[in-house]
Order: sequence, then structure tokens, then C-alpha cells
Amino acid sequence: MDEFAMGSSTENSAFFPTHNPWDLSRVPGGSSGGSAAAVAADECIYSLGTDTGGSVRQPAALCGVVGLKPTYGRVSRYGLVAFASSLDQIGPITKDVEDAAIVMNAIAHYDPRDSTSVNAPTPDYTRALLPEIKGLRIGVPKEYFIEGMQEGVEEAIRKAIEELEELGAEVGEVSLPHTDYSLPTYYIIAPAEASANLARYDGVKYGFSYPRADDIWDNYRKTRQVGFGDEVRRRIMLGTYALSAGYYDAYYLKAQKVRTLIKRDFDLAFEEFDVIVAPTSPTVAFQARGEG
Repeated sequence: MDEFAMGSSTENSAFFPTHNPWDLSRVPGGSSGGSAAAVAADECIYSLGTDTGGSVRQPAALCGVVGLKPTYGRVSRYGLVAFASSLDQIGPITKDVEDAAIVMNAIAHYDPRDSTSVNAPTPDYTRALLPEIKGLRIGVPKEYFIEGMQEGVEEAIRKAIEELEELGAEVGEVSLPHTDYSLPTYYIIAPAEASANLARYDGVKYGFSYPRADDIWDNYRKTRQVGFGDEVRRRIMLGTYALSAGYYDAYYLKAQKVRTLIKRDFDLAFEEFDVIVAPTSPTVAFQARGEG
């Protein structure tokens, strides 16, 4: 996986990069690239990943398997190393949708040890596997088919939508007007929360501790300098800036408000449609660094 789940290629691993089993010169996606690659390579029946901003869905797409990010609070995060606490969720990666439903039946339950776990009845997800999709209302968001998307990706998605329509689904266009703000919103909220979460890795209570420090302050500095990779340090610095005095209201608080507007777009869309169909990634698996 990418270190502390930060990355979309599994090249930021603290150990070694993972390769895409379909083409070893390409990345498997990330941050849960190892989980997706293991399922695609038949090394396991299913795997689990963590999804903050696509880290289950994107590697699953790039490896040609099924990845699901459950609704926040449905799967316990107890024991999970936190990246961005208001976004993180554990989800299954499987060969097909039926397996995903079976795994969800096992992991989606209330957990009193997780304060964000939702205490609500858990459905049998396998009962949602419909024998036919006649009458299913499918929304296609116009904002998701963007300039720069690979032609083959858009072609594949359009072809899939046509097939769904042939099987009896009702397809219509839907607008998610705040889509343009989603990426900048994510890159404020996620690093800010990562900065707060990773502050606990100071070499004192647990985790890596620099062994040759002169004093406690030197131990703090060296532990965080050596113990975090470049990408993690970049995001901690960005998040610390967004949370600093004078910038909290201008950045983090405003991003939280915009997130509410983005959620409202989806709430309105789901009043009209049962599902929304869009590409998971604008590109196929790209070349790994040093390859191609």
C-alpha cells in the first residue's frame, strides 16, 4: 500500500512498489494497490482496503476487479490507522459483485468501540442482487465526463451504459453542479485531518522512534523526519498550514461547508435516480516510474 494510504499508485510504499498483475510495467492504483493486485492475481478470494478519496475504488478499477466504499459508519474503523477520520472507510475488493455483498454481510455491523459506527440494522446485501434491472433509474452526471479523459475510458463507460439501457434500465442525464469544487475540498480536508492524526507519531508512545537523538526535542524532530516518507511529509505540512491560526476559517471550515453542498448535490440526484454511473478513473493504469 501507499504509506499511510497517501497515493494513487502504490509507489509511495514504505516497503516496495506493487505492480499491476495484468501488466507488470504499470501501477495497480492506490493506495490499496496491493489488495486489488492480490485479488486480480488470484492470490486470494477477497481482500480489504481503505478508501479515503478513492483508494479502494481506483485500484479496483485499474486491476479489473470490484471495489466498494461503504457508506461512512457502516463498517467499523476500530484498529484502522487513521488518515482523514471524516473520510476513511474500510471496504471489500472482490472478483464480482456477489462476493462483495457476501463480504459486506460479514464486516458491516455496529461496533461500540468505534464512535463513528452507525447503530442501525444491517441489511442482507445479497438480497440487493437483482435478477434483472428493468425500470432501474440510472443517472449519468454530465460533469464527470471531463476534458482530458482517455478516449477508451469514456468509450467503455458509454458502451456499458448502452448495455444497461438495453437490459431495461431508464437512463437520464443528471447534474452535480459542485463537482469542480470536490478535488480542492478534498485536498484541504484530507491533509488537515492527516496532520492532526499523524501528530501522535512522535516517537514517544508507539511506532518508530529515532534511536540516536540528543534530547527529547531532537527525538521528536528526527523521528518525524526519518519515519515519514516524502509524500506523507508534504501532506502533513499542507494540512498543518490549513489548520494554523488565521487560516482555519478560511480553508478548513470553508471546505467543510463546500462538502455539505457536494453532498446535497448527491441527495437531490438520488431523489430522481436509483444509481449514478460514471468512470472511476479518467485513465487506465499508467506506467510505473522508471517503466516504459
